[in-house]
Amino acid sequence: MDGQTKKEIVKMIQEMSGRYSAYEVFSDWVAMTAIAIANSTKLNHDVVWQKREKHYLDLARKHTPEEVAKLCRMTGLLAEAFEEGMTDILGEIYMESGCGSKTTGQFFTPFHLSLLTAEMGMPKTVDEERPYIINEPSSGGGGMIIAAAKVLKDRGVNYQRCMEVTAQDLDWKGVYMTYVQLSLLGIRARVMQGNTLADMEGYPPERIFITPALAGMLP
Repeated sequence: MDGQTKKEIVKMIQEMSGRYSAYEVFSDWVAMTAIAIANSTKLNHDVVWQKREKHYLDLARKHTPEEVAKLCRMTGLLAEAFEEGMTDILGEIYMESGCGSKTTGQFFTPFHLSLLTAEMGMPKTVDEERPYIINEPSSGGGGMIIAAAKVLKDRGVNYQRCMEVTAQDLDWKGVYMTYVQLSLLGIRARVMQGNTLADMEGYPPERIFITPALAGMLP
């Protein structure tokens, strides 16, 4: 993967920063992309759908029509980037666009370290006919889950067929990042916002995001 598509997204984020910081542009982008995907999986426009749609429109109104068009273009480029190779693309974009800093206090693990961890920790053989269940209690941008999927793929296993993921994160941006990336990779997953240790009784529906693969929308 030469990273040209990723670099183009980073450049667009930096060019859009002015009235809003690169951090805000990135955060609005991933939130709007996550909501667009999530609402496309729900035929019933219930209260949760309506709240998410309002949030999407509120974020869109912050930006000019030209800027919204760029945000949509960035989502298309993100999908193209995953065609070039499997990695934590959003985590890399976040860091390379200057969003990671001591001020925000958020950094993402380099993907090669996530990949090394997955290679060491995952079983050598996986039966595609049986669920390979992963529970990620602090998903960040989803890098460890993507690494697990890549290890399966490199070993000749169809991760889209066997992986079943439950991912949580306290930070909404991490939830959105994880959800977008797992959705684009066709991974069956529930991604939830909350404290894994404190929320033992479950999550309300507005804090649960179901990927299109888990919703049965992919072949």
